[in-house]
Amino acid sequence: MGAVRGATVALAFLTILPVRPRGDAGALGAAAGWFPAVGALVGLAAGGAWIATEPALGAGVAGALALVVMVVLTGALHQDGLADCADGLGVRGDRTWRLAVMRDSSTGAFGVTAVVLWGLLLASALGAVPHDDALRVLVLAAALGRWGAVLHGTFAPPARPEGLGAAFAVGPVAAGFATSSVVAGALILDLQSGVAALVAGGLATLATTAWARRALGGRTGDTLGATVLLVELATCLVLVGFARV
Repeated sequence: MGAVRGATVALAFLTILPVRPRGDAGALGAAAGWFPAVGALVGLAAGGAWIATEPALGAGVAGALALVVMVVLTGALHQDGLADCADGLGVRGDRTWRLAVMRDSSTGAFGVTAVVLWGLLLASALGAVPHDDALRVLVLAAALGRWGAVLHGTFAPPARPEGLGAAFAVGPVAAGFATSSVVAGALILDLQSGVAALVAGGLATLATTAWARRALGGRTGDTLGATVLLVELATCLVLVGFARV
Protein backbone atom coordinates (compact mmCIF):
# COMPACT_ATOMS: atom_id res chain seq x y z
CA MET A 1 0.00 0.00 0.00
CA GLY A 2 1.28 3.45 -0.93
CA ALA A 3 2.10 6.00 1.74
CA VAL A 4 -0.62 8.46 0.75
CA ARG A 5 -3.32 5.80 0.55
CA GLY A 6 -2.24 4.22 3.84
CA ALA A 7 -2.29 7.54 5.67
CA THR A 8 -5.69 8.36 4.16
CA VAL A 9 -7.20 5.02 5.20
CA ALA A 10 -5.90 5.47 8.76
CA LEU A 11 -7.16 9.05 8.92
CA ALA A 12 -10.61 8.09 7.65
CA PHE A 13 -10.97 5.25 10.15
CA LEU A 14 -9.61 6.97 13.25
CA THR A 15 -11.17 10.43 12.84
CA ILE A 16 -14.32 12.09 11.58
CA LEU A 17 -12.39 14.11 9.01
CA PRO A 18 -14.12 13.97 5.60
CA VAL A 19 -11.62 11.86 3.68
CA ARG A 20 -12.79 9.11 1.35
CA PRO A 21 -10.13 6.46 0.81
CA ARG A 22 -10.43 3.70 -1.73
CA GLY A 23 -10.25 0.07 -0.73
CA ASP A 24 -12.07 -2.47 1.42
CA ALA A 25 -11.86 -3.18 5.13
CA GLY A 26 -8.87 -5.44 4.55
CA ALA A 27 -6.80 -2.36 3.72
CA LEU A 28 -7.05 -1.23 7.33
CA GLY A 29 -4.42 -3.66 8.58
CA ALA A 30 -1.98 -2.51 5.92
CA ALA A 31 -2.61 1.10 6.96
CA ALA A 32 -1.89 0.35 10.63
CA GLY A 33 1.63 1.73 10.33
CA TRP A 34 0.10 5.19 10.09
CA PHE A 35 -2.05 4.86 13.23
CA PRO A 36 0.49 6.55 15.56
CA ALA A 37 0.85 9.48 13.16
CA VAL A 38 -2.91 10.00 13.08
CA GLY A 39 -2.94 9.73 16.87
CA ALA A 40 -0.28 12.42 17.04
CA LEU A 41 -2.52 14.70 14.95
CA VAL A 42 -5.42 14.09 17.33
CA GLY A 43 -3.14 14.90 20.25
CA LEU A 44 -1.91 18.02 18.47
CA ALA A 45 -5.47 19.31 18.07
CA ALA A 46 -6.24 18.56 21.72
CA GLY A 47 -2.99 20.17 22.83
CA GLY A 48 -3.78 23.25 20.81
CA ALA A 49 -7.13 23.53 22.58
CA TRP A 50 -5.40 23.12 25.97
CA ILE A 51 -2.84 25.84 25.25
CA ALA A 52 -5.43 28.22 23.81
CA THR A 53 -7.83 27.99 26.76
CA GLU A 54 -5.58 27.47 29.78
CA PRO A 55 -4.53 31.12 30.29
CA ALA A 56 -8.14 32.31 30.54
CA LEU A 57 -9.92 29.28 32.03
CA GLY A 58 -7.27 27.46 34.02
CA ALA A 59 -5.65 24.08 33.61
CA GLY A 60 -8.64 22.08 34.89
CA VAL A 61 -11.07 23.41 32.31
CA ALA A 62 -8.39 23.29 29.60
CA GLY A 63 -7.82 19.61 30.35
CA ALA A 64 -11.53 18.87 30.11
CA LEU A 65 -11.80 20.75 26.81
CA ALA A 66 -8.80 18.88 25.43
CA LEU A 67 -10.56 15.64 26.29
CA VAL A 68 -13.70 16.84 24.51
CA VAL A 69 -11.66 17.62 21.39
CA MET A 70 -10.18 14.12 21.40
CA VAL A 71 -13.57 12.47 21.78
CA VAL A 72 -15.28 14.61 19.14
CA LEU A 73 -12.45 14.35 16.62
CA THR A 74 -12.51 10.55 16.83
CA GLY A 75 -16.29 10.29 16.82
CA ALA A 76 -16.27 8.52 20.23
CA LEU A 77 -15.14 5.42 18.33
CA HIS A 78 -12.84 4.16 21.07
CA GLN A 79 -15.17 5.03 23.94
CA ASP A 80 -17.80 2.76 22.44
CA GLY A 81 -15.26 -0.07 22.38
CA LEU A 82 -14.27 0.50 26.01
CA ALA A 83 -17.92 0.47 27.10
CA ASP A 84 -18.66 -2.75 25.23
CA CYS A 85 -15.55 -4.45 26.65
CA ALA A 86 -16.51 -3.43 30.18
CA ASP A 87 -19.98 -4.88 29.67
CA GLY A 88 -18.42 -8.11 28.38
CA LEU A 89 -16.04 -8.19 31.32
CA GLY A 90 -18.86 -7.70 33.80
CA VAL A 91 -21.11 -10.58 32.70
CA ARG A 92 -20.82 -14.21 33.68
CA GLY A 93 -20.69 -16.78 30.94
CA ASP A 94 -18.54 -18.30 28.23
CA ARG A 95 -16.85 -16.57 25.30
CA THR A 96 -19.93 -16.81 23.10
CA TRP A 97 -22.07 -15.05 25.67
CA ARG A 98 -19.49 -12.32 26.29
CA LEU A 99 -19.19 -11.64 22.56
CA ALA A 100 -22.97 -11.50 22.24
CA VAL A 101 -23.20 -8.96 25.08
CA MET A 102 -20.49 -6.84 23.47
CA ARG A 103 -22.39 -6.81 20.18
CA ASP A 104 -25.54 -5.50 21.86
CA SER A 105 -26.05 -1.87 20.87
CA SER A 106 -27.19 -0.89 24.37
CA THR A 107 -24.66 0.09 27.03
CA GLY A 108 -24.91 -1.41 30.49
CA ALA A 109 -23.84 -0.21 33.92
CA PHE A 110 -20.34 -1.63 33.57
CA GLY A 111 -19.82 0.18 30.27
CA VAL A 112 -21.05 3.53 31.55
CA THR A 113 -18.92 3.22 34.69
CA ALA A 114 -15.79 2.38 32.69
CA VAL A 115 -16.15 5.35 30.34
CA VAL A 116 -16.91 7.77 33.19
CA LEU A 117 -13.93 6.61 35.23
CA TRP A 118 -11.65 6.77 32.18
CA GLY A 119 -12.82 10.31 31.43
CA LEU A 120 -12.37 11.47 35.03
CA LEU A 121 -8.85 10.08 35.24
CA LEU A 122 -7.75 11.52 31.91
CA ALA A 123 -9.32 14.93 32.49
CA SER A 124 -7.72 15.10 35.93
CA ALA A 125 -4.32 14.19 34.51
CA LEU A 126 -4.61 16.79 31.76
CA GLY A 127 -5.64 19.37 34.34
CA ALA A 128 -2.46 18.69 36.30
CA VAL A 129 0.03 18.88 33.42
CA PRO A 130 2.34 21.93 33.41
CA HIS A 131 1.73 24.46 30.65
CA ASP A 132 5.03 23.90 28.88
CA ASP A 133 4.50 20.13 28.72
CA ALA A 134 0.85 19.95 27.66
CA LEU A 135 1.41 19.69 23.92
CA ARG A 136 4.16 17.09 24.25
CA VAL A 137 2.11 14.95 26.65
CA LEU A 138 -1.01 14.97 24.49
CA VAL A 139 0.76 14.29 21.21
CA LEU A 140 2.83 11.42 22.59
CA ALA A 141 0.02 9.83 24.63
CA ALA A 142 -2.37 9.89 21.65
CA ALA A 143 0.27 8.41 19.35
CA LEU A 144 1.12 5.67 21.84
CA GLY A 145 -2.56 4.83 22.27
CA ARG A 146 -2.88 4.04 18.55
CA TRP A 147 0.41 2.13 18.67
CA GLY A 148 -1.18 -0.02 21.35
CA ALA A 149 -3.98 -0.92 18.95
CA VAL A 150 -1.39 -1.95 16.35
CA LEU A 151 0.35 -4.24 18.84
CA HIS A 152 -2.99 -5.62 19.98
CA GLY A 153 -3.90 -6.41 16.40
CA THR A 154 -0.54 -8.09 15.93
CA PHE A 155 -0.54 -10.37 18.97
CA ALA A 156 -4.23 -11.18 19.46
CA PRO A 157 -5.94 -13.42 16.88
CA PRO A 158 -9.44 -12.47 15.69
CA ALA A 159 -12.18 -13.63 18.05
CA ARG A 160 -14.69 -13.90 15.21
CA PRO A 161 -14.24 -14.89 11.56
CA GLU A 162 -15.88 -11.65 10.50
CA GLY A 163 -16.04 -8.05 11.61
CA LEU A 164 -13.49 -5.34 12.25
CA GLY A 165 -11.31 -7.52 14.46
CA ALA A 166 -10.88 -10.07 11.68
CA ALA A 167 -10.28 -7.38 9.06
CA PHE A 168 -7.58 -5.69 11.12
CA ALA A 169 -4.77 -8.08 10.24
CA VAL A 170 -1.51 -6.23 10.93
CA GLY A 171 1.52 -7.35 8.96
CA PRO A 172 5.13 -7.14 10.12
CA VAL A 173 5.92 -4.15 7.89
CA ALA A 174 3.06 -2.05 9.27
CA ALA A 175 3.80 -3.09 12.86
CA GLY A 176 7.49 -2.31 12.44
CA PHE A 177 6.80 1.09 10.91
CA ALA A 178 4.36 2.02 13.68
CA THR A 179 6.75 0.87 16.39
CA SER A 180 9.79 2.62 14.96
CA SER A 181 7.89 5.88 14.58
CA VAL A 182 6.61 5.97 18.17
CA VAL A 183 9.94 4.88 19.64
CA ALA A 184 11.75 7.59 17.70
CA GLY A 185 9.19 10.21 18.68
CA ALA A 186 9.21 9.23 22.35
CA LEU A 187 12.99 9.25 22.64
CA ILE A 188 13.43 12.49 20.71
CA LEU A 189 10.91 14.40 22.83
CA ASP A 190 12.42 13.26 26.13
CA LEU A 191 14.57 10.20 26.77
CA GLN A 192 13.65 9.37 30.36
CA SER A 193 9.91 10.01 30.24
CA GLY A 194 9.75 8.61 26.71
CA VAL A 195 11.15 5.25 27.81
CA ALA A 196 8.77 5.18 30.78
CA ALA A 197 5.80 5.95 28.53
CA LEU A 198 6.79 3.20 26.09
CA VAL A 199 7.02 0.71 28.95
CA ALA A 200 3.66 1.80 30.35
CA GLY A 201 2.06 1.57 26.92
CA GLY A 202 3.53 -1.87 26.32
CA LEU A 203 2.31 -3.17 29.69
CA ALA A 204 -1.20 -1.77 29.15
CA THR A 205 -1.32 -3.40 25.72
CA LEU A 206 -0.11 -6.67 27.20
CA ALA A 207 -2.91 -6.54 29.78
CA THR A 208 -5.70 -5.88 27.27
CA THR A 209 -4.32 -8.47 24.86
CA ALA A 210 -4.06 -11.14 27.56
CA TRP A 211 -7.63 -10.44 28.67
CA ALA A 212 -8.98 -10.51 25.11
CA ARG A 213 -7.28 -13.82 24.36
CA ARG A 214 -8.46 -15.45 27.59
CA ALA A 215 -12.00 -14.06 27.83
CA LEU A 216 -12.94 -13.71 24.16
CA GLY A 217 -10.51 -15.84 22.19
CA GLY A 218 -8.85 -12.83 20.58
CA ARG A 219 -9.39 -9.33 19.28
CA THR A 220 -12.55 -7.56 18.18
CA GLY A 221 -13.19 -4.00 17.08
CA ASP A 222 -14.20 -3.25 20.66
CA THR A 223 -10.97 -4.58 22.18
CA LEU A 224 -9.00 -2.48 19.72
CA GLY A 225 -10.85 0.65 20.83
CA ALA A 226 -10.47 -0.19 24.50
CA THR A 227 -6.75 -0.75 24.02
CA VAL A 228 -6.36 2.71 22.48
CA LEU A 229 -7.99 4.41 25.47
CA LEU A 230 -6.28 2.39 28.20
CA VAL A 231 -2.82 2.78 26.66
CA GLU A 232 -3.49 6.47 26.11
CA LEU A 233 -4.51 6.88 29.75
CA ALA A 234 -1.58 4.88 31.14
CA THR A 235 1.01 6.76 29.12
CA CYS A 236 -0.60 10.13 29.86
CA LEU A 237 -0.47 9.45 33.61
CA VAL A 238 3.21 8.50 33.37
CA LEU A 239 4.09 11.52 31.25
CA VAL A 240 2.25 13.93 33.54
CA GLY A 241 3.99 12.40 36.53
CA PHE A 242 7.40 12.98 34.94
CA ALA A 243 6.44 16.51 33.86
CA ARG A 244 5.54 17.47 37.42
CA VAL A 245 8.71 16.16 39.04
